Amino acid sequence: MKIRDIDLGTRPVMLAPMEDVTDPAFRLMCKRFGADMVYTEFVSADALIRSVSKTEQKLAIADEERPVAIQIYGRDTATMVEAARIVERARPDVLDLNFGCPVKRVAGKGAGAGMLQNVPLMLEITRAVVDAVRIPVTVKTRLGWDDGHKIIVTLAEQLQDCGIAALTIHGRTRAQMYTGEADWTLIGEVKNNPRMHIPIIGNGDITTPQRARECFDRYGVDAVMIGRASFGRPWIFREVKHYLQTGQEPDTLTPHWKLDVLRQEVEDSVSLLDERRGILHVRRHLAATPLFKGIPNFRETRIAMLRAETKAELFAILDRIGAEYLPR
Repeated sequence: MKIRDIDLGTRPVMLAPMEDVTDPAFRLMCKRFGADMVYTEFVSADALIRSVSKTEQKLAIADEERPVAIQIYGRDTATMVEAARIVERARPDVLDLNFGCPVKRVAGKGAGAGMLQNVPLMLEITRAVVDAVRIPVTVKTRLGWDDGHKIIVTLAEQLQDCGIAALTIHGRTRAQMYTGEADWTLIGEVKNNPRMHIPIIGNGDITTPQRARECFDRYGVDAVMIGRASFGRPWIFREVKHYLQTGQEPDTLTPHWKLDVLRQEVEDSVSLLDERRGILHVRRHLAATPLFKGIPNFRETRIAMLRAETKAELFAILDRIGAEYLPR
């Protein structure tokens, strides 16, 4: 699969853009485990053109994580174009337009998935951004606003006509947020539309290697994107890539090997930020990891882990989990 001249190989697996998740440390870790392409946290176009320091920091990318996409969102054509030009100077491989974020503070103001209620403006922004930059422009969106307005099949053609280089589709409507099951049937319909010639990337509920392969085989997508399933489980990319390449389950990753990976996540987060902010950032990964699922009477330990404020305190809890709960 290629995004313009960027060759991602056969059946690539990507790390989805996620706010407060896909920072440089996490992107690099997922890359090491086999992610073929990674995306930054989404970047506010408004904040970027106002030179908000925290937003500008999100443009920092490393050569080791390439190919990497920077994703922006906004609701105004001129602002999105100016932001796109700023992003291009940061030298990402791809610029991605977020027309899929469902959260109220974004979609409720007309940006992100809110654009699904104003398709003419979405297309105007897309066309203007494509014309404004030389790097490939891609789009990530949803099936539609709600069950009564699943417009993605028609919308995909319109976005393609604007000149985008690839399209990622999350298999839910905005109204669904992240509830229910992702519906891949319409993703497959877009991919199998003979008028579509750009790569189609499927996103939503890729939680196992088997599901990733099923989505490739059944719906014909060019790539799959993994989001929430990577929380506390960056090794999912290693598992998925191995299964796609061999058709076999990967070698067993021991619980203690996985625990060491989580420790490294903590180290990387603290190194990137500082101890206080790094711990706050990484705790959500630890809380979501499937490694601790099913451990009996784990509630108090989980609460202690989520309240930890120093690396030493957090590592002491992880050491205790390893000694008391995880088999050798």
